[in-house]
Amino acid sequence: MAASAAAFFDLDRTLMEGSSAFQFGRAAYKAGLLSRRQLAADAFANVRFRLRGSSDATSHALRDRISASLAGTRVRDLERLGPDVLARVLPRLYPQVLALAYEHQDAGRPVYIATAASDRLADVLASVLALDGGIGSQFSAVRDGVFTGEPTGLFIYGDGKAQAIEELAAREGIDLSASYAYSDSVSDLPMLRLVGHPVAVNPDPELLKVARAEGWEVLRFERLGRRLKAAAALTGAAIAGGAGSAALATRGRGRTFPSSRRRRLFARVPAVRQR
Repeated sequence: MAASAAAFFDLDRTLMEGSSAFQFGRAAYKAGLLSRRQLAADAFANVRFRLRGSSDATSHALRDRISASLAGTRVRDLERLGPDVLARVLPRLYPQVLALAYEHQDAGRPVYIATAASDRLADVLASVLALDGGIGSQFSAVRDGVFTGEPTGLFIYGDGKAQAIEELAAREGIDLSASYAYSDSVSDLPMLRLVGHPVAVNPDPELLKVARAEGWEVLRFERLGRRLKAAAALTGAAIAGGAGSAALATRGRGRTFPSSRRRRLFARVPAVRQR
C-alpha cells in the first residue's frame, strides 16, 4: 500500500556533521585517486562549508570538478572506496537527527536521504542506516566500466533535488503536503517549500531568516561554530587576564591567584529547538 507521507533528509550538515564529499576525498587520496594538493583544498572548503553552508557556485563547481577527476577511473575502483567512506561518514552522523528519522519510520512515514552527493553513497548509506532509500547525483557517464568524466543525470541540488523528490512521490503515491523535509541550506528551499512540514537543521544565515519569517521549526546540532566561538571567548579572557595580571604586578601587589579548573571545550551539546 502506498505511503501517505514521507520524510526527506539532506545529508551534509543535516544528517551528518560536515561534508560527505570531503570524506570521499580523504578515502580517494588514501587510495591514490586524489592528490595531496586537492585534498588540502577540500579540507579548507570543508571547514568553510561547516561554518557557512553551501552556495550555488561552489556546489556546481564541486560537481564539475568531481566529474572531471573521475575520467579514466574504473567504476570498480570507486566502489571499493565504499567501506572507507562509510567508516568516515558514520561517526559524523548526528544521533539526534537519526533518531528523528526513525521516529518518522515508526509513525509509518518512509525516510529518504536526498543529497547532492553520489547516488551510490546515498543508496549505501540508506541501506546501512535501515532507511527506505536514497536520492543522489550521478557525477560521470560510464563507458566499458570506466568513468568518462562527462557530467550526466540530474544534479540533486536546488531545483534538481525538488524535481527528484516530486518524481519519487509520483511513483510511490506520496502526499508531499503531509510530508517532512530537513535541510541546512537555503539552496534547499525548493525541497523545503515542496512539503507541508519543512524543518531547518543547522541553518545557514539565509535559511535561518526564511525559517524565522515563516515560522518553521529550527534544530541545531553543529559543534564547530560553537567550538570556535568558545575558543575565541577563552582567548579573549586569557588576554584580559594577562593584562590584568601585568597591571597588578606593576603596582607591586604581587598576589598569586589559583588557576581555574579546566573545562572540556568540545563537550557534546544537546539539540536546541527554535521557532
